[in-house]
Amino acid sequence: MVATSQPRVRRTAHNTQYTYNLLRRVNAVQTYPVLSPQGATIFLYAHEDGVTIVWRGGRRFKAEVEEAAAHGRGASKQNGNPPQDAVMILDSDEEDEAPNGKSSDTFVDRPQFEEVLDEDAPYQEITQTLDLSLGTAVHHIATLPMRPCTAEGAAWGGTSILKEKIVFAVSSASREVFLITLPLVPPSPLSKARKEFQEDLLAGKAGNGKWGETVTLLNGQERASQGLALNLVQISASSERSKSTDRSQSTAQSGPRVVVAAHTKEAVGTLRLWDVPLEGANGSRVDPFQVEYLPRPLTSVSFSPSQHSQLLCNFSPDAVRIYDYAQASMPPDDLSEGPFPSQGSWLISLYPPFIRPTSSRKPILAAEWICHGGAIFVLLADGQWGIWDVNGHSPQGGNLVGKTGSGIKGDALTEFSVTGYVEGTSPLRNPGAQRTSAGTSEFVPMTPHTRREALNTAYGPERLVTVKGGVSVIPLPSSTTTSSDESIVLWIGGSENVFAIPGVLKFWEAQYRKGSSAGGNLFGGAQPTRMLRLTDLGAGLMGERCTGVTGLVRSIKTGGLSATGNEGLPVEVLVQGESRLVIVQESESLVGTKIGGVVARRARASLKARDNSAIVVYPRPAQPNSIEYNLSSKPRSAFSRGRMGGLFDKPIEASATAPATKNGMSGVSSGLATSQTPSKRGAGGFSSLLGDLDAAADNQGGNDDDEDVLDEGAMERDLELEMLDIMEIDKELDALAVDSVRGRKRVLFDA
Repeated sequence: MVATSQPRVRRTAHNTQYTYNLLRRVNAVQTYPVLSPQGATIFLYAHEDGVTIVWRGGRRFKAEVEEAAAHGRGASKQNGNPPQDAVMILDSDEEDEAPNGKSSDTFVDRPQFEEVLDEDAPYQEITQTLDLSLGTAVHHIATLPMRPCTAEGAAWGGTSILKEKIVFAVSSASREVFLITLPLVPPSPLSKARKEFQEDLLAGKAGNGKWGETVTLLNGQERASQGLALNLVQISASSERSKSTDRSQSTAQSGPRVVVAAHTKEAVGTLRLWDVPLEGANGSRVDPFQVEYLPRPLTSVSFSPSQHSQLLCNFSPDAVRIYDYAQASMPPDDLSEGPFPSQGSWLISLYPPFIRPTSSRKPILAAEWICHGGAIFVLLADGQWGIWDVNGHSPQGGNLVGKTGSGIKGDALTEFSVTGYVEGTSPLRNPGAQRTSAGTSEFVPMTPHTRREALNTAYGPERLVTVKGGVSVIPLPSSTTTSSDESIVLWIGGSENVFAIPGVLKFWEAQYRKGSSAGGNLFGGAQPTRMLRLTDLGAGLMGERCTGVTGLVRSIKTGGLSATGNEGLPVEVLVQGESRLVIVQESESLVGTKIGGVVARRARASLKARDNSAIVVYPRPAQPNSIEYNLSSKPRSAFSRGRMGGLFDKPIEASATAPATKNGMSGVSSGLATSQTPSKRGAGGFSSLLGDLDAAADNQGGNDDDEDVLDEGAMERDLELEMLDIMEIDKELDALAVDSVRGRKRVLFDA
């Protein structure tokens, strides 16, 4: 289960990461293509005690229901008419029935959800989790290879049970393989808070029917499975090759069925297939209808989304082969019974290129169907990727196997339609140049320790076989305006090399044009025709190594699925750590909203950003280069008046008897001629200067007649007289300097 429903959120310039810390070690993660009725996306992860189903997003449970479950109220039997999406759970442990014909231990789960989605939520929260305990560790999970859709449109191939049930297969460490069905609606908090779960720890074990699940055991394996695949069974009238009329009728009336494929390392390599009905098989055991012994173990298997009987088998490092279990390798035997032959046939082998200059082929990390079963995308251990065109989906055309039974068997192919290399994987192809660039000598002394190092760093398949990686193909929901497409998420080495292809068809066409024009940069195209690199994932994993990646189709606010488009990556990348799951999606409110590119502009601060608890730094407001300050206490009009005369004139009372002239300046000029020389001031020094300043201040505040005189003088300024005043200031300062240092010796210090 999830340790907490609140993830650790980390936002970067390229993406937003939601880290979920788990209580168990994660062995495998698989997404389910069908949304739940309340709009939640579903993914499953395997651990040491079974499998956990997680419902993420959608409409939440009502607050009063969650509160009642937290306090232990309402966990008893629920009566009344159940709603349309109610789940009736019959406990098969008790055979006694009530007088009304119903089981006495019947529990009707009536989950109640909110009417609308919470549009103000910053991210999609975990709505519900469910632990299915199998009593052993689960290593692999397989789901149906169908296109993502809502619960109403999940009747794939006419199978209406997919509208109500989750169908998946798991393989355990104790060699068992189980086919499990579970209600698509998440269990309510009241269902998980039942009293019987508190009294008996094993009451919720898978197979007891407490959650409405069915478990079917698949027999025949002697060792643990190395991989699983699951697909629907679609049998035409011509394929009914049984000579027994009774068996044909029973097969036709058995309802929807699935085929489960598993491979082990028994007898070098073994492939088994089971035909399992989806209804009425709870607690039953099913034997395989085909057992194929292989020349070497398989690495992975996967069913074709369009050709339901074709199985893609990875024989790394030899080849990738396609197996058809419905097409007999020999003429049909009249004594055999059943809808399928006892042995299938191998249609085609696809060989990877050689490791130059050796005679060994490059190891195949992963191979997956693309273009809905029309082509194969392969990732090699040295970082090379390629596309094998099987049914003519390439821009240049061509057809290898054919869409409807071309009859080609035993054919082989080595040439890719388009190919390239993943960015940052050049050291895997040329390790010798890396050692030389690091300054290490090529001479290795043959001591026992260095001999082992020389063998480990040898250039060949023994070095590439240790490289880990994987490919995940996510079909995108189709719309009325765009054709159906797929997204690819791949990784090689670790979390530093995780890439995504938004649209396979446009990417294929762009790569073909680059190859035909002899040149071009793989990472220089526009979205979605290039391979995008996801960065800064190590911080989200918090030091754990990356063990796998997959994708989740992004849901919209209305509870549906988002259609394809050119607005960034249409899927959310789910990175699997050792005990953590990191969901990576493109940012919406920060700089660099698209994965793989950074927007070179500052994001405006919106109302949501202001309400956010994070620290938001705003730029400093613009400041002028210089600021002027007026520190004078006098009014500005005082500085615009004309000069009154010398600063050091005698007071007006001393020269009041002087005759007045027309302009009123004779008295002032006489005072200037008689009293401005230092010799007539005597030895007063600084005290005489203060007296002159007081006299000038008193002269400024004269009577009204003086103001009239000043106004007339301001109109007729005498520039020569003003210059003389400035010169007299210099003389007064020199006189003060002579008086202050009289009787002392001047000494000049040169700097």
